[in-house]
Amino acid sequence: MSVVRDLRVLLRLPDFRRLLGVRLLSQSADGVYQVALATYVVFSPEKQTSPTAIASAMAVLLLPYSVVGPFAGVLLDRWQRRQVFLYGSLLRAVLAASTALLIVGAAPDWIFYASALSVTAVNRFVLSGLSAALPRVVDEERLVVANSLSPTAGTLAATLGGSLAFAVRLLGWDSDAAVVLLGAGLYLCSALASLRLGRDLLGPDPGLVQPRLGVALTSTARGLLDGLRHLAERRSAARALAAVTAMRFCYGALTVTLLMLCRYAWSDPAGPAEGSEGLALLGLALGASGAGFFVAALVTPWAAGRMGPYGWMMVCAASAALLVPVLWLSFAPGPVLVAAFTLGLVTQGSKISTDTVVQSSVDDAFRGRIFSLYDVLFNVAFVGAAAVAALLLPADGRSVTLVLGVAVLYGVVAFALTHWRRTTRGGRRFT
Repeated sequence: MSVVRDLRVLLRLPDFRRLLGVRLLSQSADGVYQVALATYVVFSPEKQTSPTAIASAMAVLLLPYSVVGPFAGVLLDRWQRRQVFLYGSLLRAVLAASTALLIVGAAPDWIFYASALSVTAVNRFVLSGLSAALPRVVDEERLVVANSLSPTAGTLAATLGGSLAFAVRLLGWDSDAAVVLLGAGLYLCSALASLRLGRDLLGPDPGLVQPRLGVALTSTARGLLDGLRHLAERRSAARALAAVTAMRFCYGALTVTLLMLCRYAWSDPAGPAEGSEGLALLGLALGASGAGFFVAALVTPWAAGRMGPYGWMMVCAASAALLVPVLWLSFAPGPVLVAAFTLGLVTQGSKISTDTVVQSSVDDAFRGRIFSLYDVLFNVAFVGAAAVAALLLPADGRSVTLVLGVAVLYGVVAFALTHWRRTTRGGRRFT
């Protein structure tokens, strides 16, 4: 397979290997930490979990990426990136350990969320720094391949980290604080791994003159506004972003539904196992959704090539509109696990197609800004969906109204994509 061959070529580069090691340890720690937070908020026996609590947790985990993300590059162009990895990972290790202490001490929720917010905010700098440092360890000829494989490997590491958190929780680590400490240990390992990279290797160049910080931040804000104006002139990209944002909203609403079903409908939270059955089902559902993401990565290039990006997105949305009521309205574990796989496939398939549309229709000078806006929309849609679910869901997660509403929204997206596809000659021309 070409992917395996490309990865072998890249792994012969020692600095790329070291940078990839930092990424894998950092993102596996993210996966452990985030799953530990989720299980504490949702499955902790001393908490009466509600959709509102879940929405709050999602806001803490996702919104920092949206707020900090567009401005992270301004600071990364001033700080040595190796030092960002070192001190950022050390700081996350300390903050994660503090989160564990807060869990043990049953601290007020606002203090707990403030600690978690700090960890996820630092994550944005580390992840942006990893992307910015990549051209310093890979030659230009291999940069495109490295940009494809490195983030994918990081996502896989985060998934494996989350799976590790589920596994140790189910195998006897009854303390959420202990799992958080495991994440802190991995953050520490990431900091130590960064020391294998030369301090000046990853840039920025010390002689590069940067504008004053205030000027740079103001310029970034203006740049985002310019990106919005450019997006308004590129209807294909704007429409694809609108469609994928709506589908992300649907995915978020059903994710909260799944969490409540696992917590209350599919396990006995007051029983001797304290909801472990529901936790195991949640792990299976997230694994099924991850498998759907993986299949989407394999299928989408072929499907979008045959039908065009709009055509494949339309198929994804229409499939979800039909299957969501069939699989979800039973509120039974088996069908919902199948639905989790399906939704992973259609959500990721639509996202990959949207990436293609944006890359094809947006001018190169605006592409970075448009993708920053894309990141904001993607995360805000998920948090907004959690907020809506908090208003509609009963405690056990069985809401026919929410499921049918999501199916209708998928249908509206499919109809809109069908219309837009016709106006862009089968979805293959982007202007």
